Amino acid sequence: MSIIEIENLTKTYRVYQKQEGLVASLRGLFRRQHREVEAVRGINLAVEEGEFVAFLGPNGAGKTTTLKLLSGVINPVSGTARVMGHIPWKRENAYRRRFALVMGQKNQLWWDLPAQESFRLHQQIYRIDPAQFERTRDELTDLLKVRDLLRQPVRELSLGERMKMELTAALLHSPDVLFLDEPTIGLDVVAQHNIQKFLKHYQAERNITILLTSHYMKDVAALCKRVVIITQGRIEYDGSLSGIIDSFSGHKIITLQFAQDDAIDNMDRFGDVLEREPPRAKIRVPRAAVAKTLAAILAEHMIEDVAVEDPPLEEVIADLYASVDDAQAARERPPAEDPVSQ
Repeated sequence: MSIIEIENLTKTYRVYQKQEGLVASLRGLFRRQHREVEAVRGINLAVEEGEFVAFLGPNGAGKTTTLKLLSGVINPVSGTARVMGHIPWKRENAYRRRFALVMGQKNQLWWDLPAQESFRLHQQIYRIDPAQFERTRDELTDLLKVRDLLRQPVRELSLGERMKMELTAALLHSPDVLFLDEPTIGLDVVAQHNIQKFLKHYQAERNITILLTSHYMKDVAALCKRVVIITQGRIEYDGSLSGIIDSFSGHKIITLQFAQDDAIDNMDRFGDVLEREPPRAKIRVPRAAVAKTLAAILAEHMIEDVAVEDPPLEEVIADLYASVDDAQAARERPPAEDPVSQ
C-alpha cells in the first residue's frame, strides 16, 4: 500500500473581490463581492515509501495548498487523502508525530531565541526521550555543520543557516514523511548545494518519504527521480525527470563550430537560429529532423565540432506552463459571434 494516497482531492477558496475607487469600496462594506478560486481540482496521486518526489508548478498552481492538505493545516472541499493510514485533517496526535512540514518562506523557530531553545520546545511537544533528543540533535547539527551556532539568536543567523536550523527542528522527532515547500528559496548557490547534499544523504540513510516543491531545477535534478507537475490545480505530468523532455519537447538544440566564419550566414534555412557568434552557431530543430538537418549541413560546410542536446529543462517546463495557461484561456474565452447570424 502507498504511504501517501490521494483521490479526487479538491480545495476551493472564496476570495473577496475589492473594487477600485472610493465609492465602490464603500459599497463593498455592505455588499461584498466574492469569487471562487479552485486551488486544487480533483487530483489523484500515490507515493510509495522511501520515494523522493518533486512537486512542480508555477506560482498559484496548487503545490503549497496540496502540502497543507496533506499536513492537515486546511480541510478539502471534497476527495480523500491518507498519509501512513491517517486522514490528515483529522489532526490526530499519532499522525502529527510521524510527519514534518518545512516551508521556506515561514519560520517555526523563535526569532529572538537561540535555536537550541526552540529545539527544547520541540522535544517537549513531541515527547522525545532526552537521550534520544540529544543524539538526534547532535547528529543533525553535525551533518549540517551548525552545532557551533546553537547558542546564537535565530535573527542573527544567515538565511542559509536559518534553513539548516529549520530542517534540524523538523527532523528532531524522526518523522517518516517530510513535506518541503521551497526549502532553498532565496539561498545562494553554496547554501543550496549544502541543503541538497544533506537531504540526499538523510533520505538515503533513513528511507524517509519526501515530497518537495521547488522552483529551482537544480534541486529537482540533484534529489528526485520522480516528478509531478501541477498546473491550475490539475496534475499534468507524473513520471521521470528525463521523461519531461521526451513528453513535452519536440525539439533538439544543435551547436555547430564551423571552419569558416561566413558559414553561419545561411543557418536560418536549417532551423531556428538561437545564437550566431562566428564561427559558432546554435539552432533549434524538430527532434525527428536532427539526422536529416545534420546531413544537409555537413554536405555544404566544413564542421570542426558539433553537439546535439535537449533544450534546458527550465525552458521545457516553462513552455508546458504557458501552453496550459493558453488552453485554459481559450476555454474561458466567450465564443465569437457568427457574422452571418447578425
